[in-house]
Amino acid sequence: MDVGIFTVSDITEDPTTGTTPTEAQRLAQIVDMAEQTEAAGLDVFALGEHHNPPFVSSSPTTTLGFIAAKTSNLLLSTATTLITTNDPVKIAEDYAMLQHLAGGRVDLMLGRGNTGPVYPWFGKDIRQGINLSLENYHLLHRLWHEDVVDWEGNFRTPLQSFTSTPRPLDDVAPFVWHGSIRSTQTAEQAAYYGDGFFHNNIFWKPEHTLSMINFYRERFAHYHGSDATPIVGVGGQVWMRDSKQEAMDEYRPYFDNAPVYGHGPSLEQFMRETPLTVGTPQDVIDRYIGFMDAYGPLQRILFLVDHAGLPPAAVNEQIHMLGNTVAPALKEYAAEKFGKEATTAPHHAALVEARDEQLAAHGKVHSDTYRFETGDNWTGLRPTEYDQAEQPKR
Repeated sequence: MDVGIFTVSDITEDPTTGTTPTEAQRLAQIVDMAEQTEAAGLDVFALGEHHNPPFVSSSPTTTLGFIAAKTSNLLLSTATTLITTNDPVKIAEDYAMLQHLAGGRVDLMLGRGNTGPVYPWFGKDIRQGINLSLENYHLLHRLWHEDVVDWEGNFRTPLQSFTSTPRPLDDVAPFVWHGSIRSTQTAEQAAYYGDGFFHNNIFWKPEHTLSMINFYRERFAHYHGSDATPIVGVGGQVWMRDSKQEAMDEYRPYFDNAPVYGHGPSLEQFMRETPLTVGTPQDVIDRYIGFMDAYGPLQRILFLVDHAGLPPAAVNEQIHMLGNTVAPALKEYAAEKFGKEATTAPHHAALVEARDEQLAAHGKVHSDTYRFETGDNWTGLRPTEYDQAEQPKR
């Protein structure tokens, strides 16, 4: 099981000091958080995508590429890549590029996002959100798994003999998670392709999360057989100190003034009804062991610890408490209770190994010889296609 950190990249005033970071300061904090995540021995750092204030992460691949150069082992992911409003061709290119630069330490989580106006900002119709998600991922999947793609759909211009570059590292696409809170269509899509399903349940009752996970697992077995292992992840929120009272006192002003749930339900009510856990590291361990008992084997848990203006130094303390105390305990419990089912989601090396096993079963071996030197820099056409196309005027 992988345990890590995710951030939504909000820029929020610290209610205890009245200070608000600049965009540059917030980005620097996010990079530092990723470095601290690796130093603490955690597995994953995930970054959201937003295109509106008060968020700063409009280009996750840029930030994750910078983080890749400053880390060695950390798996880099997105907490949401907007499959509805991003062109799947650009997603294919950008994340394959990041995959090469990070040496394979990349996966991504696709989702529709939670900001309705983003659709018209990028020329899309929110009423087509589900259909955009389904069609765009079908194209993205083909772009990563087929060298040459012909495509015609409802939401973008057709493609003729198109090759996305660079090709995925080692000809193995990044592992894909499909993130959803309430859309069974997304869970169905994840199951159909054999991809991961991530339920970021930070605002929902655990009963709802369980229903979505069970639906995904049922559909996964339908498509791949009962012996196949579904890949499930969940998100959570925590804040920890040596005593529960100390944690509550420190966290309360941030909760009470948070843009999302501030001036709404009390901290105590939110803790009862959602996975938010404020207390000691043992409180977090006990709560998330309870979630594992309820949800079954999990391949990934990501924690949110840096939103609502929380101070960077305290955030980094949370990261190290998770790495030093919480994550080892959760992994040990998962291994004892679930055995092989508590495996991590497929990382790049495992995906390469599976690729080689599949080729060997057909008497073949993988070759990394570059195979696209027939292109034409002026037209993008291969020589065999010139008969059907007009020669460029030079």
